[in-house]
Amino acid sequence: MKNKIPFSLVPFNTLKNISKWFSGIANKLIKYFPFIEQNMEYIQVEATAKEYLAMIIMNSIISFAAIFILLSVTLFFVKIENSLLISIIISIPITIFLFAQQILYPKIRAGKKIVDVERNLLPALQDMLVQLNSGIPLFRVIVDISTKDYGEISKKFANAVNEINVGVPQIDVLEEMASKSSSLYLRKAIWQIVNGMKTGANTTIVLKEVISSLSEEQLIQVQRYASQLNPLVMFYMIITIILPSLGMTFLTVITSFIATSESLPKTIFIGFYIVIFFFQIMFLGMIKSRRPTLLENR
Repeated sequence: MKNKIPFSLVPFNTLKNISKWFSGIANKLIKYFPFIEQNMEYIQVEATAKEYLAMIIMNSIISFAAIFILLSVTLFFVKIENSLLISIIISIPITIFLFAQQILYPKIRAGKKIVDVERNLLPALQDMLVQLNSGIPLFRVIVDISTKDYGEISKKFANAVNEINVGVPQIDVLEEMASKSSSLYLRKAIWQIVNGMKTGANTTIVLKEVISSLSEEQLIQVQRYASQLNPLVMFYMIITIILPSLGMTFLTVITSFIATSESLPKTIFIGFYIVIFFFQIMFLGMIKSRRPTLLENR
């Protein structure tokens, strides 16, 4: 959806207007977040990098206020002592988490585009090889790939077809596609095809070598992924299962011997649940981000 910032509580245009108060701060802070400007093209928002940073600063303030008010009212009605202090303690990390998600959004979107390219790269190249072996010219193969469901690759090939149709040489178009691509594997594949075309080599032989190389890299990625999963799973069990269980048991025993208010154990247990919840989200994200990019979506 165009002009939408994740976790934003305010409509885009309204947020853009009121965030102008923070344009000076954004101008000073933007140098610490160069990846925002580098990846702004991947998010569909009508704003510059500095405007985007000002918007998420404004949105963080609004989010903190909304979370704080909601928690304060809720804790007050359930008669939890020190509801204001507890609300502040809980609201700060949640706001920081939302701010981090928004500031990393352009980079995350760029990463998703690269992942989409690399997951569809191998089947797209295999499709090209089959068609070339059938005697279909390379341009017609590119046109066919652009009309199929290969995600970002189909879009890139569609742009290439448009440029070729207006008279740009085919080799120049492919070279430009390779140079502008953020995916290392797509760049390598296109450069090998282009070099083969320049030297007059058989394109099908070049494609076979590219596919063979990508298949080997796919196997390496799977082996690396398997080796990373074991420590991640162990760390997950320690942080989200063993430590919380021992912690709650310890707190239950301690609070049975020490005179404390009834609200303190409840507050600690609620805090445990919130921390565990965020840790589980973090681990799911870590496991998903480490999935081999050359594997197809299933």
